[in-house]
Amino acid sequence: MTNDLASRKCKPCEGGVCPYTPQESSQLLAQLKGWIVEEGKLVKVYPFTNYFQTMAFVNALAWISHREDHHPVLQVGYNQCRVEYWTHAIGGLSENDFVCAAKCDTLFGL
Repeated sequence: MTNDLASRKCKPCEGGVCPYTPQESSQLLAQLKGWIVEEGKLVKVYPFTNYFQTMAFVNALAWISHREDHHPVLQVGYNQCRVEYWTHAIGGLSENDFVCAAKCDTLFGL
């Protein structure tokens, strides 16, 4: 199922739509591995062996984010990267967040 999400494209969101309900979020969250909803944001921490691997992931994710025009908040450390998604324009979660989360997992090799 993650492949289905990962194959989708983000849709422009300028607001005016409601964020996903907890039930809608739960349905899509079930299609992802290791992601959680924390304070209304989709969150996952990816582990790496070293700083080089971490930064390679971050740089590749930056390219994906630019291509999808949907950008996460990243917290980068020596051997990990915390990724947070939410749709700022609507103040909550949208399909775009789950699509990008799936793309992160594909990038990571899940």
